[in-house]
Amino acid sequence: MSDLDEIRLAAWTEAHVDGFAGPVKVMKFPGGQSNPTYRVDSNSGSYVLRRKPFGTILPSAHAVEREYRLIAALHPTGFPVPRPLVLCEDRQVIGAPFYLMGLVEGRTLWDGSLPDMHPADRTALYEAMVDALAALHRIDPVAVNLGDYGKPGNYFARQVERWTRQYRASQTGDVPEVEALIEFLPRTLPPQTRTSIVHGDYRIDNMIFAADGPQVLAVLDWELSTLGDPLADFSYFLMNWVTEPEGRSGVKGLEGPATGIPTIEAMVTRYCAATGRDGVPDLDWYFAYNLFRLTGIVQGIKKRMLDGNASSAQAAKTVERLPDLASAAWHFAQRAGA
Repeated sequence: MSDLDEIRLAAWTEAHVDGFAGPVKVMKFPGGQSNPTYRVDSNSGSYVLRRKPFGTILPSAHAVEREYRLIAALHPTGFPVPRPLVLCEDRQVIGAPFYLMGLVEGRTLWDGSLPDMHPADRTALYEAMVDALAALHRIDPVAVNLGDYGKPGNYFARQVERWTRQYRASQTGDVPEVEALIEFLPRTLPPQTRTSIVHGDYRIDNMIFAADGPQVLAVLDWELSTLGDPLADFSYFLMNWVTEPEGRSGVKGLEGPATGIPTIEAMVTRYCAATGRDGVPDLDWYFAYNLFRLTGIVQGIKKRMLDGNASSAQAAKTVERLPDLASAAWHFAQRAGA
């Protein structure tokens, strides 16, 4: 069972998507506390629907309209995203704005340690992930009509301000480490040397891989995408190497020849070669920022959970991580000189 009106959805989509034929059967995917995602099976094939949450949400959050615009711009370039089909901004159809895209068949890998895989396969998969990220960062936003998708320059300044604002808007208690980060991050901003499309949540479980190889068939969940400093994405990806293996993306202590998971240094070298960089700066500030941002996201989930609007059974488990995220962020801030 789904929480969508399947009859209304089928009727609207038949009127707006060439070749679409109902009726539809809708099934909600597990996970994804942010924008609920569904598989839509119909007589004309299978699709994926992403919608905004029901209920009251923060003004700039859950922007499915931006997500749709982004994948519609990237799809013609050959970058691996699902095929965009239609955006519906009329909340009368299913109760919230949504968009429909093609279903990409392949593997979803939830655990970055890649259990039961051969070392060589792990290496190939990690190299495919970093290569796809480098390919994204090489795309000229202006050339794909995304020149106005985000503001130029001062990316980290704007992001720190944004996530501070989001945190304050959904704050439910006092976390001393977050208060210290709100003071530290804005006065220690690193210089920005490049602007690119940034995904905003680039990790292994936001991708679909080929069933029988390391190829990235689709990068998903573009909700946090914008124009910004590509080091935001790359340092977020590198967070996996300083995160304990938790059955998700963390691989701390697992890298090396025995497992085939590349070292953080190998990932830096490969990314720099693909993007024409001669290195990346000290990463501690970036790690502190990334964890601060995650803290803001989790605080938003906590607020929605308390308000009764969180869309996943995973929400409570996610919220339990909030104190540890704040503590880890402050740890890296201290290493960065706080």
